[in-house]
Order: sequence, then C-alpha cells, then structure tokens
Amino acid sequence: MKPAHFDYARPRTLDEVLHLLASRPGDAKLIAGGQSLVPMMNFRFARPELLIDVNALTDLDYHRREGDALCIGALTRHVTLRDSALVRELCPLMAEAYRHVAHVAVRNRGTLCGNLCHADPASEMPAVMLATEATLVVQGLSGRRQVPAADFFQGVYATALEPDEMLVEVRIPVGQARLGHGFEEVSVRKGDYALTLVASLLGIRNGRIEMAAVALAGVADRAMRVPTLEAGLLGKMPSDALFAEVGAAASPALIPADVDHADAEYRRDLIRTLVPRALTRAAERAAFQPTA
Repeated sequence: MKPAHFDYARPRTLDEVLHLLASRPGDAKLIAGGQSLVPMMNFRFARPELLIDVNALTDLDYHRREGDALCIGALTRHVTLRDSALVRELCPLMAEAYRHVAHVAVRNRGTLCGNLCHADPASEMPAVMLATEATLVVQGLSGRRQVPAADFFQGVYATALEPDEMLVEVRIPVGQARLGHGFEEVSVRKGDYALTLVASLLGIRNGRIEMAAVALAGVADRAMRVPTLEAGLLGKMPSDALFAEVGAAASPALIPADVDHADAEYRRDLIRTLVPRALTRAAERAAFQPTA
C-alpha cells in the first residue's frame, strides 16, 4: 500500500521544528529513521498531514556523560549506541538489550528517541528506560520539561508528549552501572518484537539484595515495572529458589492479551521462565561489583 497524501518539511533548527508542530497540532509527525512510522503510514494506520524531517538537527546526534547521567540526543541511531564503549561502561543493561533490537537496516536508520516515542508495548528500550529510571527531556515552544520514564509510556503507541513537543534527550543515571544486570527475551524470530522480555537490575550488599528493578514488556499495553516482584526480593539472599518463587508469583498477577503466535497463558509461562533467568544473570554480575 501507499501512504495517504502528506506535506513534507525539513527544518534546519529545533525552533523551526517546534513552530511547525505548534502550527499543526495533532496533524504533524516527526521522522528521523522512519522505521516504525513509515510502515504504519504505508498501511494507513498513521495518516499525518505534515511530515517533519528532523535529520538536519545534527547537534542532537550525540551520546556522552554529563555529571551523573548518560545523555543521549534525539538523532542518535541504534547502531551507534549498540557499538558504543561508553554505553557498555555506563549502561550495560542497554548494551545487552541491544543484542535483541531489530535487524541491521532498522538499527542503522532508527533512533532510540524515535523508538521510545513509538511506544510499542513489546519493544526493548522502554523496558530498559523503566529499569534504569531514565528521565526523558521533552521540549516545546513553552520550554523544556523532564518526564520520568515511569510517566512517559501511557499505553499502546501512547506517550506523555504533547502534540507540540519533541523528545530531545534521554538521561540515564550512571550509578546503575555498578549494579548487576540481566536481560532475557523470547521472540518468534531474532530481531522481531518480543513476545515477552525481562530487564532487571540487582544491587547486592553483604550477601543480600538491597536494590531490585524488574521491568517487563510484551505483557500489557506498555512496558511496566513490577513493584510487588521487586519488594519480594529486597533483604533476601539471592538463590534459584527465590528467583523461581518471585517469577511464579508475578505471572498470575499479569494478564497479557492473546497475540499472534502466543496466547496469554503461554506468555505467563514465559514470565515464569524469563524472570528467574534475568535475575540469576543480574545476581551473578552483581557479585563482581564493588560494595562501596
């Protein structure tokens, strides 16, 4: 299929982008890599009247450490982050998750911020943002505001972005680099969206779990943290039995919908399997981290 008619603009500055968004509220879409938006336009699931190409904003193509955060600009491609030594150092959970993200062509063109704005409930990066407690920086004509990842994802393809705002930066706390991380995913084919995935971080001191973050995707209308599961880990010694127990307890509480290739019960089985695996890997890695 072919997309419906649309107007096209390629502004040179962020201010121009924001003015264009404000001039067509709800009728404009931003495009950087277009790896999610263009297929939706071809099937006419998305019908923007104005397509705003932001690829001229090259000053937003960066990833760097600023103080206590890893900062990633809106034009930074997946492939750049996947291959980055800085990402492996400061956010190893993201580095591991990138082993599962899409295919070569998608990684070469797609951007992290575009993926987050697409807000697919089975995508890897929203779960990573939740587990690492990232902050998403959005900007409109009225200024910038910071949105915690926990508040950004609001449903299937829905975010906290206003129609006249652009996601300009992601900020990930670097302290989590000292934690153990684990990431597990099952998909129909390598590079496809997940049927279910688990992203986890554990901090262990004196043999007991003092910090736990567990995020799941593919089990609801958005990626989600599981506070009851996390609470069940705190203060306890890591073990196969503990991880199996919390995985089994989390599964009945989640009610994933039936989707192609995987009904709800199968995905609950995946939760029971993948949660212990991810936590085991996180615990193994946390054991080698400094306790100070």
